[in-house]
Amino acid sequence: MNTATARTRPDPLPNPMAIDSIKIAARQIEVYYGSKRALHGIDLDIYAKSVTALIGPSGCGKSTFLRCINRMNDTIATCRTTGEVLLDGENIYDSAVDVVRLRARVGMVFQKPNPFPKSIYDNVAYGPRIHGIAKSRAQLDEIVQESLERASLWKEVKDRLNDLGTGLSGGQQQRLCIARAIAVSPEVILMDEPCSSLDPIATAKVEELIGELMENYTIIIVTHSMQQAARVSQRTAFFHLGDLVEVGDTEKIFTNPQDERTHGYITGRFG
Repeated sequence: MNTATARTRPDPLPNPMAIDSIKIAARQIEVYYGSKRALHGIDLDIYAKSVTALIGPSGCGKSTFLRCINRMNDTIATCRTTGEVLLDGENIYDSAVDVVRLRARVGMVFQKPNPFPKSIYDNVAYGPRIHGIAKSRAQLDEIVQESLERASLWKEVKDRLNDLGTGLSGGQQQRLCIARAIAVSPEVILMDEPCSSLDPIATAKVEELIGELMENYTIIIVTHSMQQAARVSQRTAFFHLGDLVEVGDTEKIFTNPQDERTHGYITGRFG
């Protein structure tokens, strides 16, 4: 195995994927928290309508990189980002970019379910309302129903849409948050450990949902569970100490990693 410590460059495009299937291209992304550098020149391509898993030990930079893609790191006063993130070829860090619009295009689901203290209906309707997507109540009703259906939650809540979203079970709350994210028709969905607080049954439902959503959305998931990464993703990127060590086809990463550090993490020698 190659034990070289040089930073990984963008990997060759896998056949039969063509270059126009790249949805997001990160180039030389570095993130600093004050004087501490958390990411070291990350180059990573994310393919459209696929699931990319980010794996690695705690504190290795996975979530920091994920938050670069919708500029959530901008909300941290001490945080500074350099480099480019190209979304459909346009740099999201350009000064002309509308961050509010960007976050509508790039939705996010967090580690712990965080429904608003509002009704189930209003949780899903919130985004379409503030972005002016729905032109009438009938259209808003349609968006809410379609979003809940896509999140595999409609049948469970259709008769109690006025109940508080916080009254749902943990797994249902997470699917409600997914419905809320897709209600504004994003192109990309970021998921930061979306199943870490869920039981195995709820986790299985969310993983099944990820597989369904992949048909319409580009999904990037941070996970500590290598089994989950293997189940839901087509491509996996391994981060370690702020470096992108290796990226490629998920099966290849787990069965034939090219870097000794990847092999050590996957086989449990550290992590």
